[in-house]
Amino acid sequence: MEKIIKAGICSYGMSGHIFHAPFIHTHPGFTFYAVVERSKNLARQRYPDVKVYTSVADMIKDPELDLIVVNTPNYTHYEYAKAALEAGKNVIVEKPFTVHAAEGQELAELAASKGLLLSVYHNRRFDSDFKIVKQVLGSGDLGELLEAEIHYDRYREELSYKKHKEEKLPGTGGLYDLGSHLVDQALILFGMPDAIWADIRTIRKDSLVDDYFELVYFYEHLRVRLKCSYITREPIPSYQFHGRKGSFIKTKADTQETMLQQGLMPGAPGWGIEGIHEWGLLHTERDGKVVREYLPSPKGDYLEYYDGIYNALTGKGPNPVPAADAVNVIKVIEAAFESSHAKKVISLK
Repeated sequence: MEKIIKAGICSYGMSGHIFHAPFIHTHPGFTFYAVVERSKNLARQRYPDVKVYTSVADMIKDPELDLIVVNTPNYTHYEYAKAALEAGKNVIVEKPFTVHAAEGQELAELAASKGLLLSVYHNRRFDSDFKIVKQVLGSGDLGELLEAEIHYDRYREELSYKKHKEEKLPGTGGLYDLGSHLVDQALILFGMPDAIWADIRTIRKDSLVDDYFELVYFYEHLRVRLKCSYITREPIPSYQFHGRKGSFIKTKADTQETMLQQGLMPGAPGWGIEGIHEWGLLHTERDGKVVREYLPSPKGDYLEYYDGIYNALTGKGPNPVPAADAVNVIKVIEAAFESSHAKKVISLK
């Protein structure tokens, strides 16, 4: 690597500890140089050489830093990303990008005006299950696609210990949190819909934020349904696609988050490889013969995102998740809330 990029992480909660620090530390093109921890000293226990700051503002001023990861509560993303860009830093923003699409657009324009990288961490693009979905849809095996359904369900009646996720603050709730993954994946697969309908609710006892949603994307010949519920004890397959020639059914089975929570580092034996019992079912026909087979998924690997960031910063490749993509995610989320409140379909054209 001809250049080592010094990165700082704005928080060492789950996002920093699980989804960013291990990949920055493992990637040969990066150094995990600095982190913000206001009271604890957890990062240094695992990364003894990391520089610890007690405020984001102080870390952003560090002249050694090339890249800032903004992974603070959702409603602070705009403020901290703007401050980092104004300080001349390249920036990764944890999903969801911003609370409002106009904020994201402003940040994108600011980064462009300064010649800085601005990327959003939509890591679920690099899940094993989503990779096989893209592979199957790109193969043409399903024929003209007529219906698609993507779920992100869980069973969790109790409220999260992460207080900022349960308070009625801008950008909190299931649609901004888990929903941003589904919205992004659907946009990657099918592009911006003509219109959207949504039903967004709160179903857990004592919850103050939305924890159930159903979104329907309208295209000329296709309907796409995105669904999430925090009260689903027995979830159905997370990916369901039906075309004129066949169907593909797949569970959400990427192993990376589980491995990271177990303390493993990227590249550990078996990294991102699904078990055979999680393979997706393809039921179609080829050359007049019915085919019903289970397909292995490619390996999931979030390190590919940081490969893309490194290549973008060294002039070798494109931004792996451009800000414009993430702005579209927020546009859909804002339209979904408008639809749910008004109980009507909202045009996006």
